[in-house]
Amino acid sequence: MHRRDFLKTAGVAAGASILPFLRFLPAEAAGRADTLVVVVGHGINSLDLHRKGTNRPSYQVTVNIYDHLVRFGVKTLEDGSMAYDSTTIEPEVAESWTVSDDGTVLTFKISPKAKFWDGTPVTSHDVKWSFDRAVSLGGFPAVQMKAGSMTKPEQFEAVDDMTFRITIPRPSKLTLPDLAVPVPFIINTKVAKAHATDKDPWATEYLHKTPAGSGAYKMARWDPGQQFIYERNEDWALGAKPGVKRVIVREVPSAATRRALTERGDADLYMNVPAKDAKEFKEGGKVAVSGAPIDNCLHVLGLNLKHKPFDNVKVRQAIAYAIPYKDIVAAAAYGRGKPMFGAADMTPADITWPQPFPYDTDLAKAKALLAEAGLAGGFETTLSFNLGLADWQEPTALLIQESLAKVGIKATLDKIPGANWRTAALVEKRLPMHLENFGGWLNYPDYYFFWAYKYGHLFNSSNYKNEEVEKLVDETLHMDTANPQYEANVKRMIAIAFADVPRIPLYQPYLDAAMQKNVTGYASWFHRQLDCRAIHKA
Repeated sequence: MHRRDFLKTAGVAAGASILPFLRFLPAEAAGRADTLVVVVGHGINSLDLHRKGTNRPSYQVTVNIYDHLVRFGVKTLEDGSMAYDSTTIEPEVAESWTVSDDGTVLTFKISPKAKFWDGTPVTSHDVKWSFDRAVSLGGFPAVQMKAGSMTKPEQFEAVDDMTFRITIPRPSKLTLPDLAVPVPFIINTKVAKAHATDKDPWATEYLHKTPAGSGAYKMARWDPGQQFIYERNEDWALGAKPGVKRVIVREVPSAATRRALTERGDADLYMNVPAKDAKEFKEGGKVAVSGAPIDNCLHVLGLNLKHKPFDNVKVRQAIAYAIPYKDIVAAAAYGRGKPMFGAADMTPADITWPQPFPYDTDLAKAKALLAEAGLAGGFETTLSFNLGLADWQEPTALLIQESLAKVGIKATLDKIPGANWRTAALVEKRLPMHLENFGGWLNYPDYYFFWAYKYGHLFNSSNYKNEEVEKLVDETLHMDTANPQYEANVKRMIAIAFADVPRIPLYQPYLDAAMQKNVTGYASWFHRQLDCRAIHKA
């Protein structure tokens, strides 16, 4: 969108959308230092992350209203922005913990400061029931727990009221950090069990709309499709007191309207800002922008090996040389992306991940490789992208389509509604060539490969299968990084990814937020959702 087009759109937004937005806010909210008004593009659909069908925006609810045994720390980046720190694990409900000499038993002491909203203490029995629930309900939560080697209730033990124990089948570097992700949240068992039934033993229907937590905020109101409101838990004692009393998160589908609200000062914080808007916000200087590259995350072009000719490695390499990388970073990332192309060697020098792949735009090489593959005349295919992520995927798709045409590949664009994307790309894995994004919550290269390169796994939308990669991931996933074999294995995985390129990295995206200059304490998180506990408003 050009600047003049935005101004026209913003004018319409101000007249048609901003006033209804303001009518939904509590009368005392405007201008109050203790109220934070947040605008987002997509709202929540549940207050229970364990429930089947809960959407990604709902993950933030768990972060803000429930507590966890442990949490990640926060670090300050070179530009002054803040982001979570994957290398630091801090106490939350667990005031301390120990790990057995063989690495298979983790024992946690529950903090006496941990209290549910009704004033009852958090006990190890609540933790066990909550963890039993996470591994038993299936779906994404169970898979995420499995990453930390937690798969069945028998692994969890309430030793006494204030001691909780986890036993894992083998030592794993992933178990402790996996306890700091949103999934293993702690529920008030007494409240949940009172609303459980024979058909619903885990009280999913009750907790879907009525949370029972101990977190820094309580859910004061939820109007589905419109807004939800957090109220500070004044009795929370597991960290610094949250800086704002009330947080109003308003769902505003139009990016132009979100931008207008922010520029007018009607919104304090705008989450997940498109790259173009982030760049222009920074240049304008009226509002602050805070953002960081998302750890373990890549925007990629996926090539599906179950569709010819993408089963031919020379074709995949040809396409890797035909991508207009610099143009994509300029036109889709607007400088808010870390380039992932142009490495000098097919052998990785270290285990940094993500790291640039050894491809750059070279149409002559692309044509030569296509000729070697017997496709000197090119071929026809489709290039699919997600309309829900059109801000970066549409310009990227257009640039790739144009560049591929120069080497004889005719790509017809296939626009898929966001609601249908997950099924088409990740579940059915039926798209021949497609744009995709994946970011691993646990910041290890082998964890990324586990999800995106192992055959049959959800984010391996390319249907890629390499027996050596399968073996390397299985050997390495739980291996300590101090093991000398760890570096050798990871380098080999990356070298294979360089050569086989079922996923062609484009860039590592930023997670950006725009905020009024009196808002401080915002940090970028791996789950890409709002953690409002540390935010202050002057």
